[in-house]
Amino acid sequence: MRAGESEIAPSEAAPAWRMAVHEATGFLLEHRALIMRVFLPFVAGYYLSYLFRTVNALIAAPLTLDLGFGAGDLGLLTAVYFLTFAAAQIPIGVLLDRYGPRRVQSALLVVAAGGAALFAASDNFFLLLAARALMGLGVAAALTAGLKALVLWFPNDRVPLLNGLMIMLGALGAVTATSPADLLLASIGWRGLFGLFAAVTAACAAIVYLVVPEAAPAVSRTATVGLKRVYTDPRFWRLAPLSATSIGTAWALHGLWAAQWLTDVASLNRTAVVWHLFVMAVAVSVGALVFGVAAERLRRRGVGPQVLLGVVATISIVAQLALILRWPLPSYFLWAIVAAVGAATVLSYAILAEHFPKELAGRANGLLNFFHIGAAFLVQSTTGLLLQRWTPDAGHYPEIAYQTAFALNLAPQIVAAIWFGIPWLFRTVEGNLRVSSHMQRTCKIRQVSPASISGCMRRFSNRRSP
Repeated sequence: MRAGESEIAPSEAAPAWRMAVHEATGFLLEHRALIMRVFLPFVAGYYLSYLFRTVNALIAAPLTLDLGFGAGDLGLLTAVYFLTFAAAQIPIGVLLDRYGPRRVQSALLVVAAGGAALFAASDNFFLLLAARALMGLGVAAALTAGLKALVLWFPNDRVPLLNGLMIMLGALGAVTATSPADLLLASIGWRGLFGLFAAVTAACAAIVYLVVPEAAPAVSRTATVGLKRVYTDPRFWRLAPLSATSIGTAWALHGLWAAQWLTDVASLNRTAVVWHLFVMAVAVSVGALVFGVAAERLRRRGVGPQVLLGVVATISIVAQLALILRWPLPSYFLWAIVAAVGAATVLSYAILAEHFPKELAGRANGLLNFFHIGAAFLVQSTTGLLLQRWTPDAGHYPEIAYQTAFALNLAPQIVAAIWFGIPWLFRTVEGNLRVSSHMQRTCKIRQVSPASISGCMRRFSNRRSP
């Protein structure tokens, strides 16, 4: 060993995760003022979005008991949140680019607070439906406003990491919608629970309005042109189907049908179901951080987030297939994978950030989020309608009903994955053909022998090396 190597080795041998944590901690401390005034207020809004999105999985049983809802009613009641959420995405994207995330987020959170209060006071299906729709509209800007704020106030190279941290912390809302909310549900009921949600949401709206700094307004006349630039870009349409079907499915199943599957198909009691929902929520939170860190680390090695998104979507498809075919794998493991894909928005928005400039961030993210939420609405509502084609036995739908509904939902995900991977496949084939052609031109071997082949490969390798 040469002198000096011993001092270098420990640093080089440091685990990659430890170096990543050290870098992230240093960055957060350096920008702590912006973290307090910008990052955390928008995290709070996204936390509420996840809470409202997933809490119906917890209150489905009490609602069914109190008001006599069937699978179709539960599916529509839960999915209408996604319907209004999706419908608002494109106008919200334009508003974010024009007026800034502070004003848009604070105003809409007031609407969400009103929806939660109405839900608490409602005593029939249509009032509950209207209240749930208001909640969806009220948190429709929660993620895109936060993403826009990060793009405006933080360095570009740190945006994927901050996206991951935001989604990780926001996903704790799904954690809250399991055991903690179940304890409150037992003591104050679902009406008291939503009354509490209304008060917390109103307080969050006030914090965003009073604490977040004002952003410089964008030039409004470019809104239509900017939106057209996004939806006419072929790269967007290569990404959108896979991102929407994978992430929308994760949200739809996590928000309602995972709990129903675990009750009806796996025959688990309420305690076990709540624990499954808790593990799924933790998986989303951890997955967001892992995706953000992995995207940043891979980018430094020349690997874009597209590759990671393709891998994540493929794993999700396999996990859903395992559930449908009832493979002998732990249900905690499979459902955690399905839920974690809901955090892959970190990767999708990182891809958009590579394709579009800052002034189009709100519109690009909003348009993609429209497809995410639209897919979640379709999956959540159509699953309920499909289940109702079977007659429940003692309130439980048969296994074949869930298998059929989940399988029909899996088909578009597979098609979208193939569509997403076509450019990579073409590049791989083209690269292999180019390599083969180059070898034939440079290595004309008259007599085949191990020595001649070895020499040819060495010459080819030397020509390709930088």
